[in-house]
Formats: sequence, C-alpha cells, structure tokens
Amino acid sequence: MKAKIENCSVSVIIPVFNDSERLQVCLSALEQQTYPSDRYEVLVVDNGSTEDIESAVANFPHARFIHEPQPGSYAARNHGTTLAKGDILAFIDSDCTPAPDWLEKGVAKLIGLPKGGLVAGRVELYYQNPKHPTAVELFDSITFLQQQKYIEQDHFGATANLFTYKSVIESVGPFNTNLKSGGDAEWGNRVYNQGYTVAYADDSWVAHPARRSWQEIYKKVVRITGGGHDLHSQQPMYSPLRSWIKLLQDLKPPTRTALQQVNNERLSNFHQKIKVLGLIYAVYYAKVWARFRLQLGYSSQRQ
Repeated sequence: MKAKIENCSVSVIIPVFNDSERLQVCLSALEQQTYPSDRYEVLVVDNGSTEDIESAVANFPHARFIHEPQPGSYAARNHGTTLAKGDILAFIDSDCTPAPDWLEKGVAKLIGLPKGGLVAGRVELYYQNPKHPTAVELFDSITFLQQQKYIEQDHFGATANLFTYKSVIESVGPFNTNLKSGGDAEWGNRVYNQGYTVAYADDSWVAHPARRSWQEIYKKVVRITGGGHDLHSQQPMYSPLRSWIKLLQDLKPPTRTALQQVNNERLSNFHQKIKVLGLIYAVYYAKVWARFRLQLGYSSQRQ
C-alpha cells in the first residue's frame, strides 16, 4: 500500500476569500504533511479578495497562487482543478487545519476503494474555550459538517475535507457554478449515481472552528437554504404549488427531531441541552422564513 501511495501525485485545492490569517495556518500545516514532499502541490485560488492573498501564499514552498474572478467557491475549485497536476485532488477550506497525516490517510482510503469516486474525511469542530463552549458553538458542532452522515445517508462529502480523482471530475463534470450553496452535495450525488464508490475516512481529519455567534449561524442557514432552493427549482418535476404546500406543512414544530439532536454526547449537561434546544427551534424557523422569501421571488445569497 505504501508503494502505491508514493506513486500518487496529489493537488490540494483551497478556495479563499479574505481569510489570509487562517489560510496561513492551513498552509503551514500542509507544509508539514507526512506525505512524500515531492508528490503533492497546493493550489490557492483567490476568489476576489481585497486582502493580499498572493503575498501570504508566497511564504510557503508547496503553494501556488491562482486568481479566479468569477464569484463563488465552486468556480474557484473548478479553476484549481483545471490547473492541477496531480492524479488525485484533495479539497480543503482556508479555515481548516489538516492533521499531519491528513493527505496520507485520505489518499490511502481513496486508492483502496473499488472504483473509488470520493472520500470525505472527518471535520473536527473545536471551541474557542473548550471548557466553556457557547450554545452556538455546541449547536454548530452537532449540526453541520457531519461527514459520516453525509456519506452514509446522502452520498456526498463537504469540500472542507474531500478527496477524489481528477479523472472522476473529468467523467462526471465539474462543480455547478450556478449554485451558491449545496454544490458539493449535487456533485457528490453525480459521482454516486454514476456507480462510483463513496466512503468516509475518520482518520483523515481536519480541524475547523465552530461558529460562535447567531449572525454566523443565520448567515450559513440562509446560504444553505438558498442553495437547496436553487437546486430543487432546477429539477424537471419542480412545482411551485407543491413547494408552498410543503412550506405550510413545515410550520409544525420539529419536536421529535429537536429531541433527537439534543441527545448528543457533545452536550454534557441539562443546561447545555436546553440552550441548544432553543437554538434548534430558532434555526428551524429561520430556514422556514428563508424559504418563504425565496418562494416570493427573492434571490438566494452567496455570502
């Protein structure tokens, strides 16, 4: 297996928009990978930042700066893919810090799959103060970037930690740049539907800061809801009337789902469970409100 790994060239692709400080932490960790140093490159695709991303990238030997003027992380990833020299593509976000053996474990998992399509690695969310996490941090950690669930239930992986072959992208097509959110799910489903194997790698992990404020959570909820609406409305069987009916049905409180969510090992006491329970309801109806606006004709949001 080791010899096979050493024969695989890898291109790491990082889209970035005004996140130079955390990007440098990510790039520093990528310089320290256990993967053979001459077998991987790092492509940083700047997506219209006002910060000096190019100067930040220049400090790291493996990294190469690329500019993509079309707004959106999917356009940035596609640009990186076209310039990648590696047979294997590893996607990571600028606010993620990979473990030292991230590449080694992810590549090993991918090349060990029969007709390997994609591997989604674990995203470990961490708190600013581990002893006193905020309710928002706790909610974020049990709700978003659940890679194992994404793979097993929905057959995709978030691009915060994703491995695939360049040939797979050439076969199924690039990310859909018309989508402002949810493009990783749409692309992953294409991979799965064409008969490729998708898998989860718990040992190929990256660290990601949990969101701390309601504003951050609300912004993400609005973006994800908009992406889902855009994708759904593109389907041949889409019916505005059925969407309105579904929206009215979803006014019912999500009691069962909420109780299941708070029964999570990350929530260690009753006080945490109560605070997160309130957030679950708030986020649920924020999604309903966002869908209502979209049904009225408002545009989805990219940022």
